[in-house]
Amino acid sequence: MAGAASPQASNDFYFNPIDPSFRDNPYPHYPALLLGAPRKFNVFIPTTLVARYDDCLAVLRDPERFSSRPPAMLQQLRAEFGPFAGATTMLDSDPPVHTRLRRLVNRAFTSRRVKDMEPRIRAIASDLLDRIARKGEFDLMNDFAGPLPVIVIAEMLGVPAEEHAQFKTWSNQIIEGGRGSFRGVAPGEQVKTTSNELRSYLANQIEHRRGVPGEDLITALVQAHDEGGALAADELLAFVVLLLLAGNETTTNLIGNGTLALMRHPDQLSRLRGDLSLVPTAIDEMLRFDSPVQSTVRTCAVAANVGGTEVAAGELMFVILAAANHDPGQFPNPDTFEVTRTPNDHLAFGEGIHFCLGANLARMEGAIAISLMLERFAKLRLANPDAPPAYRGSYLLRGLKELPMATT
Repeated sequence: MAGAASPQASNDFYFNPIDPSFRDNPYPHYPALLLGAPRKFNVFIPTTLVARYDDCLAVLRDPERFSSRPPAMLQQLRAEFGPFAGATTMLDSDPPVHTRLRRLVNRAFTSRRVKDMEPRIRAIASDLLDRIARKGEFDLMNDFAGPLPVIVIAEMLGVPAEEHAQFKTWSNQIIEGGRGSFRGVAPGEQVKTTSNELRSYLANQIEHRRGVPGEDLITALVQAHDEGGALAADELLAFVVLLLLAGNETTTNLIGNGTLALMRHPDQLSRLRGDLSLVPTAIDEMLRFDSPVQSTVRTCAVAANVGGTEVAAGELMFVILAAANHDPGQFPNPDTFEVTRTPNDHLAFGEGIHFCLGANLARMEGAIAISLMLERFAKLRLANPDAPPAYRGSYLLRGLKELPMATT
């Protein structure tokens, strides 16, 4: 595998997203990628690894030269096995298609609408913590970081409460199963089955809203499709699937990765406990320090030079957001976790036209979750501090399988 060399010398690097040890801790391997121009690598087709902050910024801000449309091989895999069944989404489209799709959902994520959701998010988080308080020990991922975001996005979509756990199971299985695509092979029949189950369920929900409209986001999207023809039928279904997956996975990982960072840095935990007004700043540092989205993907639309490396038209590009977030050229002492770090212009939410639509919602959910946990549990700690954390199977979306915690 190209590039799969030991990072002993300055020109050596190691990048292997299917290696469990790399997936569990990719950060020791990023400095070698930050030392020079973008490197060449073979995932299953020729690929350029873009890691330096300025290079990542340049690519993300130039959708004309660096397309979000995946190469043909990936499109085929996604069409057969992916949750979108080949339909175009905001994630894998360029203007003008992306512009049209994003405009339709922008109304659901305005600052005012997100702010109006704060009391409900706080109530959901408080209810989850009430249940935790009765146990003494709990698994952060399964008892809190996982349920909170999925309940929030499911309620936005109008999904009944009894279906929330099933939603999280579908989401987890799809994310876990996608790791096979790194080897250029199909993710597997389980992912296909799960995707079909999720799509079938949501298709029924969409059809139900046509007859019985509500105040939820599915109804709003149905009306946009039926009244204005703005969304094709396959786009409408793919849009709802995307909102479910994107609306809970990254926030779950923000809360999990962020809590682990706090537990491993007791001085920063103490500082935050002493002044909870620092929580918003701390949330951005959590996003930078251990990014929930490690990398995003682009396709070079025309031959281009990126930071001194020639990239051919049609070549796949990994834009490694987590490496850029540890670039010493942008962040002083990048491997130091500082809850007061300012400025903090991290790329955890991307940049440019694809900047995360739900960034404000994710920040709010993360801030509420961390604040309420610290307020509720004065002795919050890792239950097994010496045990290595267990991570899930996806490199692109970095998140813990579990994180046992103690409250006494």
